[in-house]
Amino acid sequence: MSPVQLTVLVQGWYESSEEFAQVAAVAERLRDHLGGGEMARLVTELNQPGASSALIQRTFLQFARDLGFRDESKGLFAEYDNSALRPDYFMPLGATGILMEVERGKTTINNMDLLDFWKCHLCEHAQYLFLLVPTALRQNPVARPRNEYIAVTRRLRTFFVPRNYTNVRGAFVFGY
Repeated sequence: MSPVQLTVLVQGWYESSEEFAQVAAVAERLRDHLGGGEMARLVTELNQPGASSALIQRTFLQFARDLGFRDESKGLFAEYDNSALRPDYFMPLGATGILMEVERGKTTINNMDLLDFWKCHLCEHAQYLFLLVPTALRQNPVARPRNEYIAVTRRLRTFFVPRNYTNVRGAFVFGY
């Protein structure tokens, strides 16, 4: 069992699809990698006050590439006025794809989780979101840790009630 938590949110009619099964398999491989031995230790060590999400990203960049993700994919939003938008990672998968975003200090304070969801909603090339967030976020060494994972999961769950469906077919929230 991996120490990385994973909550899967999916629109009802995609839950039993082959497309969703493929995305879920990628998510399981990522969770197993992030939660394994040295990687888990490194991610925990880097999740400190003042650290950036880029430090966390670098720890598994090669693994993400091996899975088929491209980092800092450009051109995914070329049809929009805000065409400079780009995800941390993008993986094409058949007729759809996966955006992966890694957050740390500004996850809910600056609504980065909702921005990431919005990017996936707009993206014509991806209907799935992998969102990696800390389970214990400390903004400074003496602050009480906040569980961003629980907060993000609670916020995103709202979009997976049938009356609130968006273009995002599924969201996978990883708590590191």
